[in-house]
Parts: sequence; C-alpha cells; structure tokens
Amino acid sequence: MLIRIFEVMIPVIAVAGLGYLYSLKRRTDIASINTLSVNVFLPALVFSVMSGQDFDLGQYPELAIAAVAIFLGSGLLAWPIAIALKYDPRTFLPPMMFNNCGNLGLPLAILAFGHEGLAPAIVLLIVTNLMYFSVGIYIVDKKVHWRNVLVSPTIIASIAGLLVSLLNISIPGVIATPIEMLGDALIPVMLFTLGIRLVDVKLSDWKIGLMGAVICPLTGVVIALIIQPILQLPPEQFRPLLLYSALPPAVLVYLVAEQYDQEPMKVAAMVGFGNIAAIAIVPMMLPFVLV
Repeated sequence: MLIRIFEVMIPVIAVAGLGYLYSLKRRTDIASINTLSVNVFLPALVFSVMSGQDFDLGQYPELAIAAVAIFLGSGLLAWPIAIALKYDPRTFLPPMMFNNCGNLGLPLAILAFGHEGLAPAIVLLIVTNLMYFSVGIYIVDKKVHWRNVLVSPTIIASIAGLLVSLLNISIPGVIATPIEMLGDALIPVMLFTLGIRLVDVKLSDWKIGLMGAVICPLTGVVIALIIQPILQLPPEQFRPLLLYSALPPAVLVYLVAEQYDQEPMKVAAMVGFGNIAAIAIVPMMLPFVLV
C-alpha cells in the first residue's frame, strides 16, 4: 500500500515541484498557458474520453448526482462556518464548493486507478464545472450570464463526445490521434502550472487559508459518506468519488475572485494553503481508495 501511495504522489509532487522551482528562478505569467489548457487541451481530453468506445454515459448518472450533492452540500456545511468566523460567504463558499478536480484530480485519477479511472474523473470534472460556472459564479455575481456556460469549449466538447459515443460514430485515426495527443498534454501542464501558482501564496491571510485547507476536503468527504448509502455507487465509481471529495480548492476560484474583485488575496490563501495541505491529506485518503 505504501508503494502504491508513493507511486501516486511522487509524480504529482515532482511535476508540481518543478513548476514551483522554475517559477522561483524565472517568474512566469501563466495566463496564456491557462487559456490553452481550458480552451484546447481540456476539451481535447474530454472529447477523447467521452467519444471512446468504452465510455457509456448510462453508467454514470448516480455519479453525476453525487458530484452535484458534494458541490452543494459542501457549500451548505461551510456557510454556517463562514458566518461564525465572520467571513464573507461570497469569498469563503466558492473555494469550499469547487475543488481542484482539474489540475490535481485528473492526474491523481490516472495515477491511482489507471485509464479506467479517467472516465469517472471526467464526469466529475464536467459536472463540477457546470455547477461552478452557474451556481458558483452566481454566489459571487448575481448577474452571471448563463449563456457563457453553454458555449464554453469544454461543454461543447462534452456534447460532441457524447453524440459520437451515442451514435457509434467511428472517427478516423488521422483525426482522433492528434486530438488524443492534445488531451494527453493536459495532465503534466496542469500539474506544472499548479506548482507555479504555489509561488504566489501569501502568509498574510494564513488563518483563512488554513481554515479553507481543512474545511474544503472535510465537507466533501462528509457529504460523500452521507450519500453513498443512498446512491450505492459501485466501488469503481465510489473510490474515485471519495478521492475527488478530498481534493483542495481549485486554482480557478482565485482567478474568478480576481476578476470580480471579491477579496482575491484571501481566496488565493485558501487555494494555496489548500493545495499545499493536499500533500498530506491526499496520501491519508489513498489507503481507503486503493483497495
């Protein structure tokens, strides 16, 4: 079991660590890298997985429901904590609800479960993104434009991949291979940019940062354990869900907080401390999912 844990965590720490060290030596503006990841690499990976012959949408409705439950349930559990600690809910709740299922979740799914774990991880990623770019953004800005969610490249790729899968369309290798190659680039790029982001962690907001680092995975795991007796997910879906529930806040919530000027430095502290704490929290969860 220890060997399996090391096999999962060492590549994550190594690639993210390289990104961190590189950014220390040479400050890097990763805005363009993030744009490429969101608009090119991620849609390519989503399309490749969902259009694959082994992807069956009928296997995952309960898993999608579980992702929605964890997203909303984490917010409900975190809301009274925010009130008690006098944090602005618009600042505190989105990082607790939207976890790092992209930068960290996808690499962990592949390393922990192999290729078989990628399809459930993609389902969790798509549902979480849909929830965040609708409900999550609405928490920060009541004037959110719902149309932007539907026209995002990831959602378009998801719909296209589902249509190809449902209609049993065979994509020529000359088209499928380059799309798959672009998707394969996403995992190391996400981990590398995660390391770059950690350079910007500030100690000034350490209290809310540490609180967020604990509350985010804790609320997710609690909700996952509550809904499992109800949904009764099979082990090959519950194990990825349990790992997903323990992930730290997503980097993207900081970018959104910055865009809407919603106390971005406090959000950055929660994201930064949360992802650093994941180095200890994720290995503690792995014995329960690597069975």
